[in-house]
Amino acid sequence: MKLINPMNVIDESRIHSLHIWLIFWLFIVIAFDGYDVVIYGAAVPSLIKEWGISDVTAGAIGSYTVIGTAIGAAVFGLLADKIGRKNIILLTTLLFSLFTLLSGFANGPFMFTIFRVIAGIGLGGVMPNVIALATEFSPKRVRTAIVSFIFCGYSVGAMAAALISRSLLLTAGWKPVFWLAGIPLLFIPFLMKNIPESVGFLLEKGKEEEAKKVIFKVDPKLAKEVTIEFVKPPAKEAGSPVIKLFEEKRAVSTIMFWISCFSAFVLIYSMNTWLPRLMMQSGYDLKSSLSFTAVMQIGAIVGTVIFGPIVDKLGFKKVLVPLFFCGAIALSLIGFANNMFVGFLLISVIGASSVGLQNMSNAFVSQYYPSSMRSTAIGSTMAFGRLGGVVAPTFVGVLLSMHFMPQYNFAAIASAAVLGGIAMLFVKEQHGVYYKEKKQIEGGNSNLTSAK
Repeated sequence: MKLINPMNVIDESRIHSLHIWLIFWLFIVIAFDGYDVVIYGAAVPSLIKEWGISDVTAGAIGSYTVIGTAIGAAVFGLLADKIGRKNIILLTTLLFSLFTLLSGFANGPFMFTIFRVIAGIGLGGVMPNVIALATEFSPKRVRTAIVSFIFCGYSVGAMAAALISRSLLLTAGWKPVFWLAGIPLLFIPFLMKNIPESVGFLLEKGKEEEAKKVIFKVDPKLAKEVTIEFVKPPAKEAGSPVIKLFEEKRAVSTIMFWISCFSAFVLIYSMNTWLPRLMMQSGYDLKSSLSFTAVMQIGAIVGTVIFGPIVDKLGFKKVLVPLFFCGAIALSLIGFANNMFVGFLLISVIGASSVGLQNMSNAFVSQYYPSSMRSTAIGSTMAFGRLGGVVAPTFVGVLLSMHFMPQYNFAAIASAAVLGGIAMLFVKEQHGVYYKEKKQIEGGNSNLTSAK
């Protein structure tokens, strides 16, 4: 009989077919999450024209949708510990796909808002569980890179939304753009087959044989062993999982994660909801304005790909704090950009400093806390962060209704990036699980060198 720790097996594993399919399908899910979020911003000018609603009302609809995402992040983050992360991903994908599809059949703002809020609940619930599952199954040496890559899917979906909207809005109207969001409904059977359940969850529920099947896929060599026995995970301590986020000197960091996430979502939802309208206010037509949305997502992807590996070498704070401040500078300058090329350059920096930054921040949170509270940590952080997404659409809508110069509107949004950078600066890295493990490894290597 061989005694193994399943988490160690995953941490030290090579990339196998299970990892490849998991990364692929989680990427697809997050891509449609990004698509669903951005199509509303792309459709706002058309909805305002067709239904005769004001900028403030359009912003409020965006805010109501994000209230749904905040509810989804909080509820499904906690519910995952009871029914499993895989089941939550399936359920939330079904929710956001179906109700975004139905939004395309709404004949007025009331039904449209109801459908968008329910879709928002699914959108909010899927992301923390994708992060948690991706973190659990990624080998430790490439964990940040894999989680960051999966969340590039958000930008790919958002970019697709901008480009598809650019083609369809002027010819077929806004409804087909929402109908396309129903495509993930066709993928549900493939998700059921290719996404594994959390090994920690299976062991906690006493499903050891199912856990073994998953581990054998992670490391096929183990299947050749006559018998294996799992090291039992420690029993969960009594008490609220949310309260535990504030224990063991994590209180300050937990609050700072929440504030930085709030700030990032203010940036993301301000841009996703209002960027086309803001650029039209600056003198561009609808097609050019939607091009800015696509370029922003390219910046998010490039930023994630470039800075993700740098994070592994320098640490999260040394990358994320400067990115926040770079985003603030770019936002402050873009209102003055009369040249299209300069505008694209600045908007790509904004993409890297908002969506790209949040991709890496998700990895930061997921590695900061023990696996036993990972879903709760990510869910609560994103639930609080979504409040920024609630505030942003209405806030910018009010700014637009006051007819300020575009430069003032962008400067107001930039203040959120400054707040996020300051909050990230106060995160105590030394109290995070990943940091402690890194120090233990460095200490062990140091002792080994001394012995030699």
